[in-house]
Amino acid sequence: MQIDHDKLKELIRQLYDIVQRLHEMTGRHFTPDGHMVGSLGEVLVADLYGLDLMTASNAGFDAISPCGKEVEIKCTQSTSVAFRYDGVKTAPESVIVIKLHKDGSFDEIYNGSGERIWKILEGRKIPDNGQLSVSLNQLIKLQAEVSPSEKISKKF
Repeated sequence: MQIDHDKLKELIRQLYDIVQRLHEMTGRHFTPDGHMVGSLGEVLVADLYGLDLMTASNAGFDAISPCGKEVEIKCTQSTSVAFRYDGVKTAPESVIVIKLHKDGSFDEIYNGSGERIWKILEGRKIPDNGQLSVSLNQLIKLQAEVSPSEKISKKF
């Protein structure tokens, strides 16, 4: 899938402009969340890193890197991301976490092995939905442990 990155970024900016106008008009919050933000993140990351996206809701990973690594992609507008964790499932081979901004740009927060993240999750009480949150601050600290050879490289 070839995506015009500049066009995608502009459409995301327009989406957030509409959200702001709806809020101003009604006083209600229309924050994009859930599947929409996740899908935006998957498409942005796949485009920038040259990944092949799997079908939506693929179990365990979202994409395959050019070197064949399975990649879990997480996107947030907030201060944390959630991982589906049951204490048994193997950690994702590679994880890329981004923070999406209203102008369509994003910051890479974490790009490395899922094993580091799973170590943070070990021993936590697992809620009914099976999702455990990790703060972006924790992920930023973990990123300092990632060697350049472990990261998925951007294509441009």
